[in-house]
Amino acid sequence: MVAPAIFVDADACPVKDEVVKVAERLGLVVTFVSNGGLRPSRDPMIRNVVVPKSADAADDWIVDNAQANDIVITADIPLAARAVAKGTHVLGPTGKPFTPENIGMAVAMRDLKQHLRETGESKGYNAGFSREDRSRFLGALDQTARRAIQIGAAERQP
Repeated sequence: MVAPAIFVDADACPVKDEVVKVAERLGLVVTFVSNGGLRPSRDPMIRNVVVPKSADAADDWIVDNAQANDIVITADIPLAARAVAKGTHVLGPTGKPFTPENIGMAVAMRDLKQHLRETGESKGYNAGFSREDRSRFLGALDQTARRAIQIGAAERQP
């Protein structure tokens, strides 16, 4: 098994710089997947993939290309569920891990909130993104990436 790669659902992702910082420190390849608007990088370890503007094109590309033990960064709960099912490590932009143990509840809460918005019971406001969120994400990504590297190294042992 090769070193883990990081896949970022890049549309509206607030932690792109933090992903690059951790990836550079650990020597990992990052792929930003978006419907457009990404600034090209001269760094060969940073890839940009532009997908068609259809609803789930970025999600589909990430699921099709991520391997078990890779890392997926997304705030999209359905994508997180698909990536967890594939055996990847999944983090939200606030540093919250999505795991086989908690993804079912995350999907249920997302569906409930969507239902409440559709029925007018909730306005659907999202909390602002804070410096604490950014800091928590940095620590979580560093820890997750180091764990994925160790898992990959252990799998390569005879």
